[in-house]
Amino acid sequence: MKVFLKIVLLLVTLLPPCSAQATKNILVFGDSLSAGYGIARDASWVSLMQKELKQTHPQLEVVNASISGETTAGGLRRITKALQEHQPAIVIVELGANDGLRGASIAETEKNLNRIIAQAQKANAKVLLLGIQIPPNYGLDYTRQFRSMFPRLAKRHSIALVPFMLEGSTPEQFLPDNLHPNAEAQPRIMQNIYRHLLPLLR
Repeated sequence: MKVFLKIVLLLVTLLPPCSAQATKNILVFGDSLSAGYGIARDASWVSLMQKELKQTHPQLEVVNASISGETTAGGLRRITKALQEHQPAIVIVELGANDGLRGASIAETEKNLNRIIAQAQKANAKVLLLGIQIPPNYGLDYTRQFRSMFPRLAKRHSIALVPFMLEGSTPEQFLPDNLHPNAEAQPRIMQNIYRHLLPLLR
């Protein structure tokens, strides 16, 4: 019996701490709006969210796999490797803006997002989709169709949706290109996303 107890105690000491075992990744999978384009990395909404989660959910780690200029087609090519590498519990999908700004086929953009979301769900990750709106460069009809794509995808896959991630950002809170939010806008963007993320953490 004493030998058995010694073996049990030895195994317990070799096990990693519970906090290490409980660590889970949140994968942010997006473009320049999430990569912190034009601002200090620490000022981006992704970094601000990591700081917030360190206080409230220390077992969660945010991994930012966003690339400036990324399209949904590029994201689709990368998603399998990203899921395998990071094994996230939650994937925040923020893609589509560059497709819309280039006037890409909405049907094709939606198809790509559909496959990205499906792959994340197949990997047993919860998905939070970030809605994007674009300027009416290609006409109001294209703009409306683009905007309606995000709630349609959220309904199809039964996933959480942030209707518009830049909600509340004012004109002066954008860089000179009028497309990318500056550092001042990032806390509000983080809060827009964080309140929709919280239910997924339960």
